[in-house]
Amino acid sequence: MSIIEHSEQLISQALLHPRSIALVGVSDDPGKTGGRPLQFLRRSRFAGKIYPINPNRDQVQGEQAWPSLSALPEVPEHVFILSSTDTVLPAVRECAELGVKQVTILATGFSESGEEGCQRERELRDFAQASGVRILGPSSLGVVNPHNGLVLTANAAFAEPDLPKGNLFVASHSGSMIGALVSRGKARGVGFAGLVSVGSEADLCVGEICQATLDDPTIAGYVLFLESLRHGDKLRAFAAEAARRGKPVIAYKLGRSNAAAEMAATHTGALAGEDDIADAFLKDLGVVRVEMLETLFEALPLAKRMPAPDSRAKRVGVVATTGGGAAMVVDQLGIRNVTVQPLSEATQRKLKEAQIPGSAGRVLDLTLAGTKYEVMKKALQIMLEAPEFDLVVAVVGSSARLQPELAVKPILEFTSADKPLAVMLVPDAPEALGTLTRAGIPCFRTPETCADAISSVFARRKLSTAAAAGSPQLAQAQALSEAQAYDVLDRLQVPHADYAIFPLNGQIPTLPFEYPVVAKLCSAEIPHKTEVGGVVLNIQDPAQLSRAFETLRTNLRQKAPQLVCEHVLVQPQLQGMAEVLIGYRVDPDAGPIVMLAAGGVWAEVLRDRSIRLAPVSVEGAREMIEEIRILKTVSGLRGKPKGDLEALAHAISKLSMLAQRPELKLREAEVNPMLLLAEGQGVLAVDALVMQSA
Repeated sequence: MSIIEHSEQLISQALLHPRSIALVGVSDDPGKTGGRPLQFLRRSRFAGKIYPINPNRDQVQGEQAWPSLSALPEVPEHVFILSSTDTVLPAVRECAELGVKQVTILATGFSESGEEGCQRERELRDFAQASGVRILGPSSLGVVNPHNGLVLTANAAFAEPDLPKGNLFVASHSGSMIGALVSRGKARGVGFAGLVSVGSEADLCVGEICQATLDDPTIAGYVLFLESLRHGDKLRAFAAEAARRGKPVIAYKLGRSNAAAEMAATHTGALAGEDDIADAFLKDLGVVRVEMLETLFEALPLAKRMPAPDSRAKRVGVVATTGGGAAMVVDQLGIRNVTVQPLSEATQRKLKEAQIPGSAGRVLDLTLAGTKYEVMKKALQIMLEAPEFDLVVAVVGSSARLQPELAVKPILEFTSADKPLAVMLVPDAPEALGTLTRAGIPCFRTPETCADAISSVFARRKLSTAAAAGSPQLAQAQALSEAQAYDVLDRLQVPHADYAIFPLNGQIPTLPFEYPVVAKLCSAEIPHKTEVGGVVLNIQDPAQLSRAFETLRTNLRQKAPQLVCEHVLVQPQLQGMAEVLIGYRVDPDAGPIVMLAAGGVWAEVLRDRSIRLAPVSVEGAREMIEEIRILKTVSGLRGKPKGDLEALAHAISKLSMLAQRPELKLREAEVNPMLLLAEGQGVLAVDALVMQSA
């Protein structure tokens, strides 16, 4: 057994399967937050030993209490610290001295409460790393394992009896959400194999906890409630391994409305906001990120049935007993850019030969005839065998509520179909919904959640080994000059325009290329040249070039006299079919990313962008190009001229390879604009900004 495997086994054992628990600071009042864990553990018939710790009482809730951890007859495997913030560090130190493996901390007052709290959390993290004791929290409401009665939580929602057992594992930054998710899962007939409130992740984090449970045979899938993307390396390792094992991961992450990241150095930093990066991070690792809370449970059966698709496998077929219900599903899928594929002539011919009634176009509307078992069964069989569909959705009308057994009977025939089948029930039909859920068939109560689940499952990408390359380089960075940036592009084999460097105060040079040209101040101290008037365009001859040099000297003297600039970079003024931005940066949590966006003056106006973990393959870069709306104008549609999109894909991939070049110590690199030339003529960078770590 490797060290990593041994560590995971210890986490899983002490966190979810402890044989003994101590409750430090447990209250005598079971109605109080500090009194709930003891009450819940007894009610759930936890088989392990429970030691209440309260120095002020001989008994707690009618049970013997001990004055301290050191007074116990044995060292507990798991200690839940329920006492106040000021007692946490001394209690953790005592745990370490005794050899306690796992500590959970309920108290708040750490990183969320200002600099003093941040300092407390740093002390806690440093102590955990030095001592080896594992800490869940602070601000953790605890951990629950329904299979062994471990209801070690202060969450009041767990006062409700009959905790549903199942195969779903939940990890949440929000402690209150584990109770909310249990109630929602219970309403849907979903059971749980574990729930963990991770809190502030001072030590144990979502990724590390989930990875430690991957070998648990009772766990078939994961639900994550994320407030941010912290400890990205651990989350990355877990998600990659879960994808390899076929255990789906569904995530709901807050932060879609956040403003772009405050990164002034490059457009890449401004455009690739925290949530944009988190979105790319999750999708690149095969995680299904949903937009709606209810979809967390509804998406899981579909994710189990459907592997991460390639860029072409996103075609949905719809068969319905109600035209209105089908229209709602089609509408919601369309909003999310999911194609509802019309039935092919071959499929329509098979339906006709099978004497299936109804109309076939964008959807197969069986009308009331679809309520008949043989009609729906045969229609589903033909649709599921049709090559034009990657997924089939059956929309069932009133019969789902009025005759639930008859409505779902033909659908249950296809639980083992090669192609995924999903069901949207138009009426409120709990009996039909429960039957389908127990059979493992993806089923939905609303067209919105149906479309959210389908689009989210389609949006995840195949796990790429390249996505795990690279490591964050977060030291203070400084800009290189534009000429130095072009040297970096040369090392990566990213094409750029010709250029020449001349002294700012020297004689007007003879150029090695034709006019018209552009003249730019060239200094590492001036990363944003336009802000100081450091760019002169459309220079037609030597006389204008002379005046341009004088303009640059004047602007530098007037607008930035404190900055040092001794050189001017001159390059041909070129024009392409389109301008794009290609950016690379190292995110502190997600690691290296690459971004493609509308370039030039449109970069921050349109916010038309695509993001991936870096490095990306040429195929991955092609997918990024397909996501940029402005590039549709140069894709050859309707006989229009086509740009060299293949050359662009290669340039994106090459720049992204910075993720595999740590020796260059580059934190950010951006080409803006990159000129897209006509097909067969390539691409050319005409400006570049590179930030290098010290």
